Amino acid sequence: MDQIVTVGRRKTSRARVFLNKGKGEITVNKKPLDEYFGREVAKMVVLQPLETINKVDSFDIKATVSGGGNFGQAGAIQLGIARALVKFDGDLKPVLKKEGFLTRDSRKVERKKVGLRKARKRPQYSKR
Repeated sequence: MDQIVTVGRRKTSRARVFLNKGKGEITVNKKPLDEYFGREVAKMVVLQPLETINKVDSFDIKATVSGGGNFGQAGAIQLGIARALVKFDGDLKPVLKKEGFLTRDSRKVERKKVGLRKARKRPQYSKR
């Protein structure tokens, strides 16, 4: 089996996921998963597709992520891993789809408008 490469996206985060047969090592931007994501919840999000199919120790995963925040990046990696697993074995698709791991969360980040402080926050109104 060669290396499987997939892309996952969430909000403004992009993740390239490289999946190989191995013993369960996961690196994100050349750092171990525990070191890259400080919070336990983000690590859980990344590992969910592997835990669903009980193959946490079967694959080595390298991910390169850019953009967004911690949880957006974790979601992008999760989608990339799920897509890579489906490429590896098509029989896993119904299981992963049922759990919602193959669905791209399409909620967009609203753009900042001219004259406003953020997307919707306006400067304070002064009557006089």
